[in-house]
Amino acid sequence: MLTYQDLMAVGEGEQERMAFVRRIINDHMTTEMYKTAKIADEYARRKNRTITQYQKLLYTISGKAVPDNWSANYKIPSNYFNRFVTQQTQYLLGNGVTWKQEGTAEKLGDDFDTKLQEAGKDALIGAVSFGFYNLDHIEVFSVLEFAPMFDEENGALSAGVRFWQIDAKKPLRATLYEIDGYTDYIWVEGEGRILHEKRPYKINVTYSEADGMKIYSGENYPSFPIVPLYANSYKQSEIVGIREQIDAYDLIKSGFANDIDDASQIYWVVQNAGGMDDIDLAEFIQRIKTVKAASVQDGQTITANTLEVPSAAREAILDRLRRDLYRDYMALDIDSIAGGAATATQIRAAYEPMNNKADEFEYCVIEFIKGILMIAGIDDKPTFTRSVLVNQAEEIQNLVTAAEFLDSQYLTEKILTLMGDADKVDEVLQRMTEQEVDRGFVTPEPEEGDLNAEEEV
Repeated sequence: MLTYQDLMAVGEGEQERMAFVRRIINDHMTTEMYKTAKIADEYARRKNRTITQYQKLLYTISGKAVPDNWSANYKIPSNYFNRFVTQQTQYLLGNGVTWKQEGTAEKLGDDFDTKLQEAGKDALIGAVSFGFYNLDHIEVFSVLEFAPMFDEENGALSAGVRFWQIDAKKPLRATLYEIDGYTDYIWVEGEGRILHEKRPYKINVTYSEADGMKIYSGENYPSFPIVPLYANSYKQSEIVGIREQIDAYDLIKSGFANDIDDASQIYWVVQNAGGMDDIDLAEFIQRIKTVKAASVQDGQTITANTLEVPSAAREAILDRLRRDLYRDYMALDIDSIAGGAATATQIRAAYEPMNNKADEFEYCVIEFIKGILMIAGIDDKPTFTRSVLVNQAEEIQNLVTAAEFLDSQYLTEKILTLMGDADKVDEVLQRMTEQEVDRGFVTPEPEEGDLNAEEEV
């Protein structure tokens, strides 16, 4: 793994630094983190590697393995990993960030909440993602497109290379980010050059019809403007530890489908065919399926049979694997509370594993946001509202029962939030105040200049 000190040792030579950028990209793609992230990204896209690459085999009498191209070979990838990382991301970040100070959201950009969700999901998939604070918004880089360089002395992220190539035959683009600016590179058919010389992160430009756009000054941030967001305290992808269970589920489910497909047809018993090996028999049966007839040698007979596939054992193991996946990932299994009118206590108990997992992830997200706020020069503290299912009737009844101990504003806010109308709180409170005034329960504030208003003695 190349570090920030390795970059500093290269010096400022153009060719040397260009060669180092290619080297850091190639080195990054050989790391265990990158390889695992690549696999996890495939599972998140429902391209589960193990099942998609699975090939059924037949064996000859001599023991030689050959591909089975005659029987059913369904490959059914499950969506568990994408479901888990999406649920964890949206559970914590789905309602956006709440700030203590006014104006923070505007300074971080209108799409900050969306970008934070993107960074969170990329981190869960790839172990880490990176947020680049770019003047008035953030941009998100996944570990599959950003090669970090950490400082050997304090472990801080101090430089990095973002790289992308839309096709193997197209140019490779890369941007080297350093504390004092960034440089763009391009390689066309293996030949590299600087696309844009190093420039500061914040630039001031002028424009004229004669000269076009010109940079006349620039400045950088107080520290490196890219902040890592880790998935967990182990700094590893969430695919670690559950991939094997997902593979087992996919293989059993696909095999179940294969057996049902094969057993739904007639199978044949061929007698006096000792000279035929497994490959010959498979080809023989395939011919029967194709032409609906078969010729046999003297003394040979074929008998049609049907078969009912046993399903209880496979259904049981699939159900067991499903429950194990939810338990081991600490995700919410909605089926466990959707079967009937679950009480508030049952719902809270079902959420407890997810709460524990979200607590650890929230710590990582807060550390990430603190890093962004420091670069942006903003003094604020984020809080989150988690997306939780509730027994609405029971929760509202509990609030009504405790109404005498609560003020009307708090009670109204909680009830409307439970009903999904949180955006109408101010409107409802205003109408309630007007109604109380009309009924004489509230004395309106005297307007300035009102001659009938009592003067303070």
